[in-house]
Amino acid sequence: MSTRKFAAIATGMTLALTLAACGGGGAGTTDDEQPAGDDTAAEDTEGGLIGVSMPTQVSERWIADGDAVKAGLEEAGYEVDLQYAGDDIPTQSQQIDQMITKGAKLLIIAAIDGTALAGQLDAAAAAGIPVIAYDRLIRDSENVDFYVTFDNYNVGVQQATALLVGLGLLDAEGNEVADAPAGPFNIEVFAGSLDDNNAHFFFDGAMETLKPYLDDGTLVIKSGQAEIEQVATLRWAGETAQKRMEDLLTSSYSDGTQVQGVLSPNDTLARGIITALQNAGYTEMPPITGQDAEIASVKLIADGVQFSTIFKDTRKLADQSVAAAQDFLAGEEPEANDTETYDNGVKVVPSYLLESDIVYADNIEALLVESGYWTAEEIAAGQADG
Repeated sequence: MSTRKFAAIATGMTLALTLAACGGGGAGTTDDEQPAGDDTAAEDTEGGLIGVSMPTQVSERWIADGDAVKAGLEEAGYEVDLQYAGDDIPTQSQQIDQMITKGAKLLIIAAIDGTALAGQLDAAAAAGIPVIAYDRLIRDSENVDFYVTFDNYNVGVQQATALLVGLGLLDAEGNEVADAPAGPFNIEVFAGSLDDNNAHFFFDGAMETLKPYLDDGTLVIKSGQAEIEQVATLRWAGETAQKRMEDLLTSSYSDGTQVQGVLSPNDTLARGIITALQNAGYTEMPPITGQDAEIASVKLIADGVQFSTIFKDTRKLADQSVAAAQDFLAGEEPEANDTETYDNGVKVVPSYLLESDIVYADNIEALLVESGYWTAEEIAAGQADG
């Protein structure tokens, strides 16, 4: 195995079949698993209010997350206060304060800014309310009890691998192509919001995978912008990514050269990048990566416009959150499969990590349609039903 193949896949890249790997027990127990005769535990896991705080309704991904968590908790017998904060930090803080005042037994929080909720978490701890960080780690507080997310470093590895596949340097299994083009390829890289802890994991996983190709000159970041502080996108805003791509085209590609690949950390940014390239006259897109399998981007992939996305099955993320909530409210510790990686600056937060998949045009059916995540009709329309 070559060193570059090793860099692309040995850090834990998962391609096909990882949905099956995510199945099984997971964190927490169900009501059916309560010990016989233990009525107290059953009573503790039924009823009561749980606060669920999601960052925004602009992204269909977060709408799906909120709906899935709410449905799972209600099915388990809880009342749910689900709030979206419109990507506004003071609004999210106020909403969580209100959840605590209402007497929530537990909080599930996907933070807008992972460093901005210390006061709310202090209040939750004082009231004996467990806090589950949902997909985004809450930093700088000892009062984060559990973290449910995906293997975020590996998501970055997968994104970089997809870019290398798109450039013809690797095949879909992560193997180097014997007659691969020599390059150099002009690429640009984007990152998510610096206040989102996951953005750093995505970027690190991607850049470490691309590093051998950058070092030997196969890949060239023509703008020279390769540090996360230079390429970050505040609040994951698609219009910000579009503007940065437009600026890059003006500053670095006015000599007639072309962008030949773009590392985009999610689908919203990818669509902004695509718009910038289309406005600049690109009729055929270079390989552009993504994340979240948003329906608009899945259609773009099916149509040959966007190259790839990362499928993080949020139904499984919601299930893990519900299971962890049930454990906490039964007086038990949720099952963690990672107790080393996620240091929030004050403590290492026990975590449950799920696996993800790379989606290309040729596996949309297998990964997204057959799993029931999207229907073929939704993909053809580029819009979710309802």
